[in-house]
Amino acid sequence: MLARIADAGQKWDFIVIGTGVGVALEAASRGYRVALLEQNDFASGTSSRSTKLIHGGVRYLQQGNVSLVLEALKERGILRRNAPHLVHDLPFIVPTYDWWEGPFYGIGLKLYDMLAGKEGFGPSKILSKEETLEKIPTVETDGLRGGVIYHDGQFDDSRLVVNLVQTAAEQGGTLINYFEAEKLIKKNGLVGGVIARDLESGREYELKSRAVINATGVFSDRIRRMDDPGMSPFMRPSQGVHIVLDRSFLPGETAIMVPHTDDGRVLFAIPWHHSVLVGTTDTPVEDVSMEPLPMDHEIEFLLKHTARYLTKDPEPGDILSMFAGFRPLVSGKQRLETARISREHTLSISRTGLVTIAGGKWTTYRKMAQETVDQAIVVARLNHRPSVSETLQIHGYHHHADQFENLKDYGTDALEIQRLIKNEPAWGNPLPGGSIVRGEVIWAVKAEMARTVEDFLARRRRVLFLDARAAMKMAPAVAELMAAELKKGIQWQKKQIESFQKTAHNYFL
Repeated sequence: MLARIADAGQKWDFIVIGTGVGVALEAASRGYRVALLEQNDFASGTSSRSTKLIHGGVRYLQQGNVSLVLEALKERGILRRNAPHLVHDLPFIVPTYDWWEGPFYGIGLKLYDMLAGKEGFGPSKILSKEETLEKIPTVETDGLRGGVIYHDGQFDDSRLVVNLVQTAAEQGGTLINYFEAEKLIKKNGLVGGVIARDLESGREYELKSRAVINATGVFSDRIRRMDDPGMSPFMRPSQGVHIVLDRSFLPGETAIMVPHTDDGRVLFAIPWHHSVLVGTTDTPVEDVSMEPLPMDHEIEFLLKHTARYLTKDPEPGDILSMFAGFRPLVSGKQRLETARISREHTLSISRTGLVTIAGGKWTTYRKMAQETVDQAIVVARLNHRPSVSETLQIHGYHHHADQFENLKDYGTDALEIQRLIKNEPAWGNPLPGGSIVRGEVIWAVKAEMARTVEDFLARRRRVLFLDARAAMKMAPAVAELMAAELKKGIQWQKKQIESFQKTAHNYFL
C-alpha cells in the first residue's frame, strides 16, 4: 500500500481523510481508485468508543424521528446479514415501576417491531415481575411491577472497523494508518489532492485526486478550515462516557434499558465480553482531543443511575475500565442541547469541491457511505457505478463463529490464527492474566495493520476497554511479540510499554 501511495504517477479517484472506512469500502467495491489516510490507528477515535449497539434507536422513536428509525432498522438487518460473526441479537428489558410504564413502553416497542418488519430481531412483549426477575435477577426489586422485553443488535465496534479495512483492501482500496493529511492541494480554485505525511518515517507525499472526502468525525471542521480558513464551524460535539463492571452486577445474557435518566438520555447496562458495559452520558464539549477523559461528574452520574436499577450498588472501586468518546454532532446554527441534536448525518460540498460527511451513527454507516460516494462521483466527474455494499459480505463472514470459542470475533480468520499456532505451538500460550493467546498478537501485526501495543490491546482486542489493569499486565509481553514481528529493538519496546501504561492510567480511577 505504501508503494502505491509512493507512485507519483498514480491519480486517485478519491482520497478519504479519517476513519471513513465505510466510504473507502463503498468506493473500492464500485471499482474506483481510493486511498484512505488515517492519522492515528483505524477506529482510534469515536468508532471504538460506542455503546456497542447496532440499533434502530428507541430514543429517536420517542423523539418522533420515525424516518431515522426506519433507516437504522433496515441497516441493522443488512449488517447482521453481512457480518454475522460480529453482529448478534441482544434482548433488552425495560424494567417498569409505575402502573403506566408497562402499557406505555409496550405500545412504543410494538411500534418498533412493526417498523422493523421482516428485518426484526425478535418480538417485544410485556413481562410479569417474576419473568423480569428470572431474566435479570439483579434488577432493583423495590416497587418493581414487571418489564417490557425487546430485541436489538450488539457488535464489537473496533473489530468491525478492522474487518471493513480488510474488506476494502480486498476490493482494491489502499488504506493506511499513522498517515496524516497536512494540507489540501488546490488547482484552479478546486481541491485536487492532499499533501500527507507518513508519521512513522516522516516522509511527505503529494497525492493527486479527482475528489477529496473529509470523514474525520469530530475533527471535520479542522479539515474544512484547511479548505476555507473563514468557514463557520458546524460541529457541536458532545462527550459520552461508559464504565465497565464485573459480570456479577448483571449476570445472564439480557441487557437493561432505562428510557429516561435525569439528563433526558437513555441508559443501558449491557453484557459485553464477560463484563457489563454501562452508559452513556451526554456532556457538551468545546475542545476535542484524540484521548478524551471521563469527568468526575459523569462517572458519578453513571454510578448513581446504575445503583437505582441494580440491587448491588457499584462503587468507584468496582470500575474495571472507563472510557470517553466524542459524538460528531452537527448542529448548524441552532444552539440545542446535545441530547436533542439529530443523529442524522450531514453531507456538505464546499465551493472548492471538498466533500464532508459528518454526524450520523454507527448503525447507518453503510447508507452514509453510499450517499457520500454518490455525491463524490458528481464532484469528481466520473461515470456513476451502482452501489454493491448492500449484499457485500464483510471480511471474516461466518454464521457459526461461536464454534471458535475465544477466537469467535475473528470469524473465518480464527482458522488462520489456529494455523499459525499449529506451526508455532508457543504462540498458543495465553498472555499474562488472560485468555488471549500470543498468536493473536502475531496475527494483528501480519494481517490487521497493528503498529503499536495500544493498537492491539485497545482495538484488535478490547482488553483496555474491559479491564485496564489487566491490559497493563499484558503490555510487556505484547511489546516483545510485536517487536520481533516488526523487527524493532529493545528501545522501541520500552517506549511502547511506557506510552501504553500512561494511556491505560486514564481508563481507571
